[in-house]
Amino acid sequence: MRIALVTDTYTPQVNGVTTVVHHMTQAVTRAGHACAVVAPHYPAGVAAQSQELRLPSIPFPPYPAIRLSLMAGRPVARYLDDFRPDVVHAATEGPLGLAGRRYALRRRLPLVTAFHTNFPAYCRHYGAPGLEPAVWRWLVWFHRPARLTHTPGEFVRDTLIAKGIRQAVVWGRGVDTDHFRPDRDRAPWRWRLGLPAGVVLVLHVGRLAPEKNLEMLWESWAIARAALGARARFVVAGDGPAAALVRSRMPWATHLGFLDRETLADLYAAADVCILPSATETCGLVALEAMASGVPVVAADAGGFRESIRHGITGLLARPRDPEALAAHVIHLVMERSRRLALAAAARRFALTRSAALEDAALLAQYQTILGHDLGKGTECAA
Repeated sequence: MRIALVTDTYTPQVNGVTTVVHHMTQAVTRAGHACAVVAPHYPAGVAAQSQELRLPSIPFPPYPAIRLSLMAGRPVARYLDDFRPDVVHAATEGPLGLAGRRYALRRRLPLVTAFHTNFPAYCRHYGAPGLEPAVWRWLVWFHRPARLTHTPGEFVRDTLIAKGIRQAVVWGRGVDTDHFRPDRDRAPWRWRLGLPAGVVLVLHVGRLAPEKNLEMLWESWAIARAALGARARFVVAGDGPAAALVRSRMPWATHLGFLDRETLADLYAAADVCILPSATETCGLVALEAMASGVPVVAADAGGFRESIRHGITGLLARPRDPEALAAHVIHLVMERSRRLALAAAARRFALTRSAALEDAALLAQYQTILGHDLGKGTECAA
């Protein structure tokens, strides 16, 4: 098979979508198939690899780390004509995803799309709630011609189907359980942070942006810190447009900024509790990474977290926008070591059922099914 992946975010940009798309390229090539990637060029990025088209990009004003490649239709078409894809997979709904969508429909090729980011909900966090209906109309139009639309959560899949995107399927919630695992060496990070024996490391990992409900993070941690004193150390790993605000609200926490995946996996293994207050996650890949690392997660009872965290079994869920409830769970896990360890073991067991290897096999089978359907019945053009 020859698979073209078109995405508006890719390495070295770090986020959940990039992690999933990069893993897809590896899965396709490991299986012996050809994979071409169309993505933005990043100013401080690595050179384009073979079978990659990196297009000039400009910063997105509300979030400059995100880059937009505009007016890309012709270069994308020329590149993909040379590659001759069997399937075009538009992994994002931005300008490049739109170029990939247009190419697939004009060349009468099978189109696969993905809904990984809850953009309608983001409207509320960026001060434009009135745009939410228009964003939904755009998304329905974008995804409707696809043979499959991937989304990493059952709740989001059902929402998309109700909106008219009836080909939505759950895919994209696999975690690399060989990379993120509890038996990595904890000692270097514990030493680096100056943690005495018995001090519990409470961790937050993720993009620091308004839609992540970060006010719940600093409010709940302030409550927990007041109750726990020196029993816990609070650590933030991540970067984003709200990073300075988070540092100003929690000057007493340790702020590590961006960490590469190898360093992050070691940090997860050194942690004891992970807290994730976002109420807009379609999947919450960071929760699965923490769980694969044997770390119990305290999260908002919303979105994709509900599908990976079984309350009281693999982690704890709290009412969204309730810092007291989040803090109470953190305090409980810090104080109750046996409870913490039981949840950690169950979290790891659950993460093994979400192994990325299972997702890889499903992805390849989906592509092959689409192509087998077309060979048997001919390719249709969706308007």
